[in-house]
Order: sequence, then structure tokens, then C-alpha cells
Amino acid sequence: MPQPVIGLIGCGFIGRFHSRNLRGSLRSELVPGEYAAVCDREVSRAEAFAALTGAKTVASDASAGFARAGLNSVYICTETAEHPALVLEAARRGLNVFCEKPLAKTLDEVRTMVEAVERAGVVNQVGLVLRYSPVFTVLKGMMSALDLGPFLSAHLRDDQFFPTRGHYASAWRGSFERAGGGTLIEHSIHDVDLFRWLFGDIEAVRCHTRVTSGHAGVEDVAMVTFQHEGGHQTSLTSIWHQLDDRGSTRHLEVFFEGGYFATDHDFIGPIRYQGRNGEIKEMSADDVFERYCALAGLEGEEANLARPGVYEDLAFLRCVHEGRPAFPDFRTALRAHEVVDACYRSAQGAGEVRVANP
Repeated sequence: MPQPVIGLIGCGFIGRFHSRNLRGSLRSELVPGEYAAVCDREVSRAEAFAALTGAKTVASDASAGFARAGLNSVYICTETAEHPALVLEAARRGLNVFCEKPLAKTLDEVRTMVEAVERAGVVNQVGLVLRYSPVFTVLKGMMSALDLGPFLSAHLRDDQFFPTRGHYASAWRGSFERAGGGTLIEHSIHDVDLFRWLFGDIEAVRCHTRVTSGHAGVEDVAMVTFQHEGGHQTSLTSIWHQLDDRGSTRHLEVFFEGGYFATDHDFIGPIRYQGRNGEIKEMSADDVFERYCALAGLEGEEANLARPGVYEDLAFLRCVHEGRPAFPDFRTALRAHEVVDACYRSAQGAGEVRVANP
């Protein structure tokens, strides 16, 4: 089975996140492989990455990174507008692809990308990292295991400072031409995917957006009601604010006829819950992580890597090494993009918009 030979394109904030994870994974005993090439339009930034990773190829042009001998997998961590061309080139070369979310600015581009990687038969994964969140994995298990009665509704408030500030250290997310939109597509595509996972496929949406920051076409407020299969509704409030000292937070509340769950942290926890006996309990962050490892079958070094959030990348590398499909894949991301596209059409005055049934 091939050892992953990795090239990373884009050495910004998200690129640094994955680079840390890749170094942790490749230095473990779980996945043999090497970090071969780094590419960024700022050569000095690529050189700094190469010094950390030991990559032999440093380039400012992606074509040089793609051409590195022996390369079999690439991470695409650039601006959203650049994703389609890079993914298509990777697929043409038969390279396995990890691409950050959102996949592209438009639904048509996403569909073209899905067709390309599936036609090429390459391992493909998208950075919908909440699929590897211990707190949401455990929450889903609790909702399925307890006697809660009918599901009633859920609401998620997702807020973060406008990501042209602070540790992002870039301005491209303030450009519609480069990002394709604002908080809904750039950040809350995570939440759309999460809602599909926790509460079932989404059949229709109603959405309102606002632009208050002066970035034309880049909404900093989105409020959405989702109609799910089975007849239930959930809702999302997504906000980009100017509170630089406030980190990215997600507050989720879930109501059943006989149960209530809430969490204020999108990775570790804790989880507050209440059953029919009326007593409010709390599962600590440590207990959440312990249960997550049990559900995911993680122990030893795997568990140690999962705690700092490395497991998303470890899972991709192992799929490359073992030649099996990765998850969440491009087609899973396509479903989220279809919902986001329906939200934008609704916000433009179309009222309730139905989502294409796959």
C-alpha cells in the first residue's frame, strides 16, 4: 500500500493548522509517509513551512508542487476561489485530495469537482471538521440511545469575529469574488453539514441575511430555518462580529419531548442534559472525550492524537495508505453546498426554497 507523500498548497492559517496535524501524524507510528512539498504565493512563508516539515520542494506556483516526484496526495488550503482549478489539476494527475471547505464559490463548481475526483478514483476528503468533534459525536450517540420521545427542535448560534482579523492575518474573506459569500458559506457550511448529520436530511429552507460590515455580497448575519425529512424543523443563527477578544463559539440546544441537551463548545464539551426525571446533569469534557474514544474505537496513540484535533488528518492519511474511501468526502460536502445554495436563493427573496433531493 502506498505511503502518503504529501504536498501542501497554501500556508496561511488553515494551512498551519493542517501542517501541525500532518507533522503529528507522520511522526507517529500509525502512518508511514513523508511531507514532500509546500507551496504558497509568499515564498518566505513556504520556506518557513519547509524548515519545520523537512519538505524538499518549496514553490510559489502550485504547478511546481504538483510536479514533485513521488507526490501522491495534496492538501489544498488556499482561498476558496482557487480550489476548483487546483482540485481539477490534482484529479487529472491522479493525486489524492484533501480540500478545505467550502469547496467552491458556486454549486456548479462543486458538482464539477465531485465528478472529477470520483472519475479519477482518488481518495478525497473535505475539511468539515465537526464530523470529528468528540462533543457532537457523543451527543449524537446520547440522542440515539436514550428514551427521549419525539424530536421537537434544535437551535444553533454560531458566532466568530469577522475572519479578516486576528489570527487569520488575511483579507480575502472580505471579498465576494474570492470567498463567494460570508458567514453562511465560509463558516456555517460546517453547521449545515452538522445539522444533516445530527437531525437528518434537509428538504427546504427559509433564510434571511444582512450585510453590515461594508463588504458587498459578504453577509455577516444569516438566520435560517431548516425543514428536515420527517417533518421537524431546526434553526441556525450565524454571525460575524467585530469582537476580537471573543473566540469562535457554537451554542447548541436540542429539545425532545422528554429530553434536553446543550453545549457551548464545538469540540470537547461539556454537555448538559436533562431527562424525564427533571434532574439537570453535566458530562464533563474529560468524560466526553473518554466516551468519544470508546465510540470511535480509539486507544493509545490514536487517542492521544485525537485530543488536540489531529484525528481528521490522521484519518485521511490512513485512508491514503490503506487505499480506501475517506470521510467526509466531496459528495458529502456537495449535500451541504446544495443546502447553502438554497439558503442564498431564499435570502434573495424566493421565500421557502426546496433543496434538491439526491
